[in-house]
Amino acid sequence: MKRKTPVHAFTFLFSTTIQLTTFYASLTDALTSSRIGVVYGTQGTNFPPINYTVQLLEIKNAGFVKLRDANHEILKSLSQKSVRVSISIANNFLVHIASNQTFANQWVQENVLAYYPDTMIRFILVGQEVLSQNDTTLWYNLVPAMRRILDSVRSHNIHNIKVGTPLAMDILESTFPPSSGTFRSDIPHDQVIIPLLQFLNQTKSYFFLNVFPYFTWSANPTNVSLDLALFRGDKNSSYRDPESGLIYTNLLDQMLDSVLFASQKLGLDHVALAISETGWPHAGDIDQPGANRYNAATYNRNLVHRISAKPPIGTPARPGVFIPTFIYALFDEDQIPGRGTARHFGILQANSWPVYDLDLTGKLGEGDYPPLPLPSNNEPFKGNLWCVVASEANIMELVPQLESVCSLGNGICDALSPGNDCYEPVTIRAHASYAFSSYWVKFRGRGAACHFNGLAVLTTTDPSHGSCKFPSVYF
Repeated sequence: MKRKTPVHAFTFLFSTTIQLTTFYASLTDALTSSRIGVVYGTQGTNFPPINYTVQLLEIKNAGFVKLRDANHEILKSLSQKSVRVSISIANNFLVHIASNQTFANQWVQENVLAYYPDTMIRFILVGQEVLSQNDTTLWYNLVPAMRRILDSVRSHNIHNIKVGTPLAMDILESTFPPSSGTFRSDIPHDQVIIPLLQFLNQTKSYFFLNVFPYFTWSANPTNVSLDLALFRGDKNSSYRDPESGLIYTNLLDQMLDSVLFASQKLGLDHVALAISETGWPHAGDIDQPGANRYNAATYNRNLVHRISAKPPIGTPARPGVFIPTFIYALFDEDQIPGRGTARHFGILQANSWPVYDLDLTGKLGEGDYPPLPLPSNNEPFKGNLWCVVASEANIMELVPQLESVCSLGNGICDALSPGNDCYEPVTIRAHASYAFSSYWVKFRGRGAACHFNGLAVLTTTDPSHGSCKFPSVYF
């Protein structure tokens, strides 16, 4: 027997649509521009000059640019440009701002008023994934800091700048099916989540989300459809939510709607969504499936088409609503620590050469792009991996890394002691390779990456020699 959609789901959908029609009518054309935005990060080397990068933003028809700080040189270069700007406040400023209006006013003076209105600042994002941190002090100071920043902005009779905060999807305890969406129980709802939603509602701002279907898919590539993750879903690969009856043809919509349903459960289902970061990596570590140029281009091209569609598509739970969206990222950033994918989200290389062609206006169809090599790593890697020194690693940089790793104890470098199996050959490079692999194997489960400031790489070639056996991970 066909299951009926619960009455509460219909109420949620129709009341939300009516409320949001009124909400969006109140916004200026600056905020409802269908042109997509990009994230301009600076954690890399050999970037082009800022003035040249700003020209690239205009050439590529970026509607918005999101800065992960309030870089004064970039803000100055964006003066008199058509690109709308989002600036950010670091987590370490939150407590000071929340407790001191004078400090908030000073921040606004130095980072907003000094450039506005010549630079079209439209968003101020307070903090970075604050609720993903284990610092509850930050949680409780988030909304107070947002209020002080907004108060300071409004005191200058500025009303076209929205204040928000970017949050990761780990704020949810449940995301699948979307109708089961609930906020994490360890985050106090009455003191943190509800005040945040109320603030966004009252100020007609956005619930900014960092949403990466890649990580959801790659964590379970056997059971999660790659077609859904890449917006290639059809009637054969679509998913029907058993509670709401809504049909999903892509993973991004599922993730976004899970937040809407979580908000509904708290009685605040009219907050507008914005995507502060989304994208797909074009490269990564050997054990990170699906990180390739073909998938990255497919994801971002389909994303642009969807977000820039007129009339807006929205999501199944909130159809017809425009969602401001920022693609992560403009450039590859080679100084970001962690797994390999973290450094390969750019649509441009650091030298500004395209990783793949991408039209941010959404006017080009798939057939208008030159073909890309078909992916060869969409399946999970199977075999052993070792973490060794990269061939181009500078030996002078290896010394402090080797000392740091071995100083941790835990038996990581025991085999390197005189007379032990891996003491020979006595070279920095050989000892560092063993230490890196030993450390990575021991702490990989806690998030350790084979990176070591860019000095290490994963390999499928066993570096063991004689009686010296290098630790490895088998997949």
